[in-house]
Amino acid sequence: MSRDLTPAAKRDWLRLARTENVGPVTFAQLISRFGEASAALAALPELARRSGRVSPLGVPTLVEIEGELADGEALGARLIASCEADFPSALAALDPPPPVIWVRGQVALLHRSVVAVVGARVASASGQRFARGLAAALGAADQVVASGLARGIDGAAHLGSLPTGTIAVLGGGVDDIYPPQHQDLYAQILEAGAVVSESRPGQTAQARDFPRRNRIISGLSRAVVVVEAEIRSGSLITARLAAEQGREVLAVPGSPLDPRARGCNDLIRQGAAICEGADDVLRALEGLGGFREPDARYSPGPPALSDAAADRLREQVFALISPTPTPRDELIRAAGAPAAHVLAALSELALAGRVEFSPGGQVARV
Repeated sequence: MSRDLTPAAKRDWLRLARTENVGPVTFAQLISRFGEASAALAALPELARRSGRVSPLGVPTLVEIEGELADGEALGARLIASCEADFPSALAALDPPPPVIWVRGQVALLHRSVVAVVGARVASASGQRFARGLAAALGAADQVVASGLARGIDGAAHLGSLPTGTIAVLGGGVDDIYPPQHQDLYAQILEAGAVVSESRPGQTAQARDFPRRNRIISGLSRAVVVVEAEIRSGSLITARLAAEQGREVLAVPGSPLDPRARGCNDLIRQGAAICEGADDVLRALEGLGGFREPDARYSPGPPALSDAAADRLREQVFALISPTPTPRDELIRAAGAPAAHVLAALSELALAGRVEFSPGGQVARV
């Protein structure tokens, strides 16, 4: 259920989203538990202390948040919170969605049918030609093409879909153009497409930002097509996230003599559909329904536990977690407690810096 945020509530929403150790999972749990970002912010110091944190939690000041909002406004970018009606329904359907996104360009494109086309940075000439042609054909079939503005396949996909609408998802801020040689392409996308980021304006992308970027690429899309990818390619992370999100995954087959085909051939071996052109993608999309926001995403959970009971459950849950990432659902089953209580315990452990969530919804000890 979408809701409007007052300017003050939106500042609090952003402030909570930018708080140290508050990722999408913890954010969603805190909003479900406390109802409003302001109430969650007020509760954070005590939650972190009870969970074993010694140093103060890094919460942005209002001055810092006003600075981010001013930077976005100077770029002509728009901040959209995950509870607002203009937040893309595809992203809202994720469990959990990113708390906020910044958008430059045509916001309306995020509400249309989107297909991601991704692949190798060091791509072959034939792979780039295929990606351009596929993107152009998908655009002609009223699909918006999303990719990551990287070299190779990403850039080719954006070029092919410029006339019909393309979405570039960045790891840094919406003004962080990488690689630098895509300056002109970025400017063209601003004119005819949209640029999206979960990061604050002015932020330079770091390695840790790209899994979050890949999650948004797949999350915006109904289908993800991998054109070329080596066996350890980041594009395979996007494909894995897409499969976990219930999206269609397609791969372009290639020669076993080309290392850039090994990732795609392996995806096909694991059950991905073969893509030899736009018709294959359009057939995969046939019969797919729209995206539905989870009813319980920000809904109140069961009555809160007493402090003593919450402390016992938190340590019980922590004992189940190892340095090897474990799915949240598996931890909930093993704990034998209501999901909302286990998620609350996990979120408190994350606030204390004792565990961390991965973009795929897994948890590991820090």
